[in-house]
Amino acid sequence: MPEARTFLDKVWDNHEVERLDNGQSLLFIDRLLLHELSTPRAFEELRKRGLKVANPDLVIGFSDHIVSTEPGRATGNVPGGPEMLEMFRRNARDFGIRHFDVDDDHQGIVHVVAPELGLILPGMTVVCGDSHTCTMGGVSAMGWGIGTSEIAQVLATQTLAIRKPGTMRVELTGALPKGVSAKDIVLGLIAEFGVSAGVGHMVEFTGEALAGMTVEARMTLCNMAIEMGARIGMTAPDEATFDYIAKRPLAPSPDVLETLRRACEDVATDPGATWDKTLTFDVSRLRPQITWGTTPGEAMAICGTIPAAADARALDYMQLDAGASLLGTPVNRVFIGSCTNGRLSDLREAAAILQGRKVAATVRALVVPGSMSVKRAAEAEGLDLIFKEAGFEWRDSGCSMCPGLNGDKAGAGERIVSTTNRNFENRQGTGARTHLASPASAAAAAITGVITDPGALAGAGT
Repeated sequence: MPEARTFLDKVWDNHEVERLDNGQSLLFIDRLLLHELSTPRAFEELRKRGLKVANPDLVIGFSDHIVSTEPGRATGNVPGGPEMLEMFRRNARDFGIRHFDVDDDHQGIVHVVAPELGLILPGMTVVCGDSHTCTMGGVSAMGWGIGTSEIAQVLATQTLAIRKPGTMRVELTGALPKGVSAKDIVLGLIAEFGVSAGVGHMVEFTGEALAGMTVEARMTLCNMAIEMGARIGMTAPDEATFDYIAKRPLAPSPDVLETLRRACEDVATDPGATWDKTLTFDVSRLRPQITWGTTPGEAMAICGTIPAAADARALDYMQLDAGASLLGTPVNRVFIGSCTNGRLSDLREAAAILQGRKVAATVRALVVPGSMSVKRAAEAEGLDLIFKEAGFEWRDSGCSMCPGLNGDKAGAGERIVSTTNRNFENRQGTGARTHLASPASAAAAAITGVITDPGALAGAGT
């Protein structure tokens, strides 16, 4: 009788070319995604050794991290930006790689564009020089971030030597309360189990709460698997997955999709299979979440209070007190965007709060669609008008304030409510204080000028 295996085990095993003597697996990689920041040395290594790209059709480049999102794309405001973007263009051209450049109709954040075009399919292995490649788990692909030397290895061989992580199941039980989003789930999950809960593991999210989530919500969930220490986060494919993929502009033909659907039945977790670690999280008790500290795990219900035993260094940096409420805390900036919450559904969520309201005079608010496709779709629905009439800056796509590498930064001491994935010290500007939250919570803060429970505004238009 064959050993019962999990979905994670099967996807891994299907890509294992060889088990190496050192215990690592040599995996075949279905998609290598590139961006301008993590690739220069990898291409330099190929040139130095006289190597070609093994399979250019499986490699795709995206300009996203340092591109300006301002009208006109003023790349000159980023020191070294124009030179780095030009180097990426030259490398893509010289090695025959498809590149979604700044002026491409489908330009955007790598983790947004790749799945929205249909380039990522269930059961694939996907790597990129970016830790949030785990986002691809939302479409049931096994994605993870790699370093520069590993990028060079995949470019040259279309394989990667890596040690197999343990398997971990995160079961999401209960029904999601109204007004609570996938971002709230993952912040609550990390707050409860810690930023190291997934270290050494690849995670499969399961449970009744997952079944009702859209694919875009699942991408938000998987995007932050890395923030709980896991390198990989995945959801098993279902009808919602294939319905989503079928609508993608570069999706395979219906016949190919049907073949893939049948193949995915074979990689479903076997009855009796076990994971190395299991966590259970009841989403029915959740309320909108927000971070108070300087890691994604330092989060709480937006209507709650900062823990009495909160980390003193984090409190000092954030200029907050243990036991205090965050409600009513003034904010200077609001940012809606990123590979975590820059999709069309995220913009709709924020616009529902903003409709008929105005951004507080004390707040500078930016909304940056995750891709130019998302921007066009939002404009077709009139969402851009809602944002602009409220007082938000309506930008072109890119990573923007998430890494703070492209001119979009906050000033020292400024407090930000942000839909991004990391709130580390100085990440969004030297001395900037970031609170991670959902698009609805970010929109509520923009309107009131203070941290606000979005439930207090939802459906109560002015």
